[in-house]
Amino acid sequence: MPRPPDSRLLQNTVRLGVKELYSLSRDVVLLGLIAYTFTLAIYTVARGQQTDLRNASVAVVDEDRSVLSQRIRGALLPPHFQPADLIGIDRLDPVLDSGRASFVLDIPPGLEADVLAGRNPTIQLNVDATAMTLAGNGTRYIQSIVQAEVAGLLGRGQETARAPAVLTVRAKFNPNLETSWFTSVMQIVNNLTILAVILSGAAVIREREHGTLEHLLAMPVRPAEIVLAKIWANGLVIVLAAVLSLKLVVEGGLGVPVAGSIGLFALGAAVYLFAITSLGIMLSTIATTMPQFGLLSIPVFVVLNLLSGATTPLESMPEPLRTIMHASPATHFVKFSQAVLYRDAGIEIVWPQLLTVAAIGAVFFVCALLRFRSTVAAAR
Repeated sequence: MPRPPDSRLLQNTVRLGVKELYSLSRDVVLLGLIAYTFTLAIYTVARGQQTDLRNASVAVVDEDRSVLSQRIRGALLPPHFQPADLIGIDRLDPVLDSGRASFVLDIPPGLEADVLAGRNPTIQLNVDATAMTLAGNGTRYIQSIVQAEVAGLLGRGQETARAPAVLTVRAKFNPNLETSWFTSVMQIVNNLTILAVILSGAAVIREREHGTLEHLLAMPVRPAEIVLAKIWANGLVIVLAAVLSLKLVVEGGLGVPVAGSIGLFALGAAVYLFAITSLGIMLSTIATTMPQFGLLSIPVFVVLNLLSGATTPLESMPEPLRTIMHASPATHFVKFSQAVLYRDAGIEIVWPQLLTVAAIGAVFFVCALLRFRSTVAAAR
C-alpha cells in the first residue's frame, strides 16, 4: 500500500535536513563563523561599543584662577572624564584640532566675582562634535557640573529640595543605563539575520558548486522538500547557537539579566528564521557563485539590521521609510525580542509580531520556491 503524500514529504524533508546538517558539520569555515558570531562577536561589541560617557578627554582654560574655577575643574572626574588638563588660551584651538581633547572649557576672568555680584557671566564650552553621541552626552554632563558648582558657591545646593515640584526619574528594565545590556542582546538579533542569510544561501551554492544538485534532481524528491530541508536544518543550528549565546555569553560572560522567557524567544526566532532563510535561498537562486552571493547578500542584511529598529528607533526615521520597513520581518522580530527579553512580555502581548513575521515568511518561502523550481528546471 503506498504511503500518503504528506508522510513522504515529511520523511524526505527530515532525511534531506539530516544530510544538510552532516554537510554543515564538515564545513570547518562555516562552523568557525557560527562559533565566532555568537561568542566573541557578541562579547567584544557589548564591551567595546559604548554610547554612554566614559573617559572623555577634557581641557580647561582657567583665566579666573579662583576658588570657583578650581572647583569646576576638580569636578571633572572619572569615570566620565579623564583628569582635566590645564592649558593656556593660545592652545585652545590646537588642542581641539589635534584631537587631544574632546571638550575645552574656557573659564573667563572675573567669573567668581561676577557670580557673587549677581551678574550673568558666560562660560564657553568648545566641543569636538565629530563624535556626536560623545559630544551630546558630555555637553550635558559638563553643563550640570558647572551649574552645580555655581549653585554650591551661592549656597543654593538645597534649592531643588524646596522646589514646588521635583522630577524623579526611574529607569525600568535597565536601571543603571548600561549600554552592554542593550547592545549584547541586539547583537544576537542582528547576527541571527546575517547567519541565516549566509548559511541558507551557502547551502544552495554549495550544492551547485560540489555538483550534488544534479544528484538531488535524480532522486525522487521535490523542490519543496529540498527547500524545506535547508530551512529547518540551518534554522535549527542558528536557534541553538542563539540560545546558547544568551545563556553562556550574555548572562554568563557579560552578566546581563535576561528578563523574559528564552523558550518564547526561541519560538519567535524559529518563526523569524523561516522567513530569513527563505530570503537567503531566494538570493542564492539569483547568484551563481559564492562571491556573487556574498556581494548580493551584504546590502540586504545591512539594510535589514540598520533599519530594523535595533540600532535606531523607527520613530526617528522618515515616514515613507518607516512604512517600507514594516514589510521587513526584521522590524517585527526586533519588537518581539525587545518585548520578550527586556520586558518579560508573554505570548498574549507578542503574538501580533509572530503572526506578521510568519505571514512575511510565507511570502518569502513562495518566492524562494518558485525561484528554486525555475533553477531546477534550467539545470535539467
